[in-house]
Amino acid sequence: MYGSDKGTDDSERTAFRRAEKKYKLYYDDTYKSSKKKKLPKHVDLSEVIDFKNILESYQQDGSLPVGVNATTCDLDGPVFCLENRPGMADSPFSTLFLRKKRESLMEFPQPPNRTNHNAIYGPIQDLFIAAKENKVLVEHDEISDFKLDSDVEPSISNGNTHNWKFVEENTVSSRRGTAYKSIPASVLLRKLRWSTLGLQFDWSKRSYNISLPHNKIPSALCQLAKRMAAAAMPTGEEFKPEAAIVNYFASGDTLGGHLDDMEADWSKPIVSMSLGCKAIFLLGGKSRQDPPIAMFLRSGDVVLMAGEARECFHGVPRIFIDEESEEISFLETHLTNQDDLHCLEYIRTSRININIRQVF
Repeated sequence: MYGSDKGTDDSERTAFRRAEKKYKLYYDDTYKSSKKKKLPKHVDLSEVIDFKNILESYQQDGSLPVGVNATTCDLDGPVFCLENRPGMADSPFSTLFLRKKRESLMEFPQPPNRTNHNAIYGPIQDLFIAAKENKVLVEHDEISDFKLDSDVEPSISNGNTHNWKFVEENTVSSRRGTAYKSIPASVLLRKLRWSTLGLQFDWSKRSYNISLPHNKIPSALCQLAKRMAAAAMPTGEEFKPEAAIVNYFASGDTLGGHLDDMEADWSKPIVSMSLGCKAIFLLGGKSRQDPPIAMFLRSGDVVLMAGEARECFHGVPRIFIDEESEEISFLETHLTNQDDLHCLEYIRTSRININIRQVF
């Protein structure tokens, strides 16, 4: 799912791949053998569309750049559309996801929702809380040796039964000559790359597996998605949120160019919500040879991809962790309890994307 530098000669020559390489995070070679902090190489961002600036100009005097239209609907602000990418729209809301920050980390990765960790560790309960409490995930056949605080049954991974439990860090040691496999919860949290809500997506088969245990998408998230999708729905139809993929990005992570083509009905939009650090989003055409448009997505931005835009290649070549953190600062002023502060610590250097689909 996440992009890499590896690729065929053909992929290196496509317009989409060239754009990915243009905006990807690279470091200055000068610092390779130095103890100094590595500095990112300069990237020309002059051609990247910034909806934040567009919104400010539009609110000030109603002006819009060439190729961008504005419309209104049942939302808190204008929706901006790209003329040469029919079906693609962005709506910026700085306050939109204050109530989604905790769910993204504390609830969305919870079983039966699957994550990228399932293949190795099986279902993991309360990962965010364990990371906050500096706990360690331990595998051992004789789990009774440990003082455990979880009643989760042993998980199934790679066809074998594995006893993975969170324990206090100071209880992990080699007992009776047995070495215990362990990994800090904080490391697992940073290696969290995706979770799936509602109908579960099988990445190995690239299809939805309706037989996998799952819960419905949370009601509040469903209502929010329906409200956002209304602007792109056929007349008289209501969006039905049936599945969602939550992507977690850290510095250096990318999402390679791809199509979201596993849903049965492409006339229904994909609702994509951003939280945390800003990113560059590439929206290409129906071929990788079509030059993509680059745009910033910031915390609170909602992207609707419908109609022809559903058939366009898209990806995320870079997220930005820098001094420009107005959206993060805004979140900080609205966060009070301890869990919120731990979420803020994570989100300062991460981006979370929630994209919601109607599968059937």
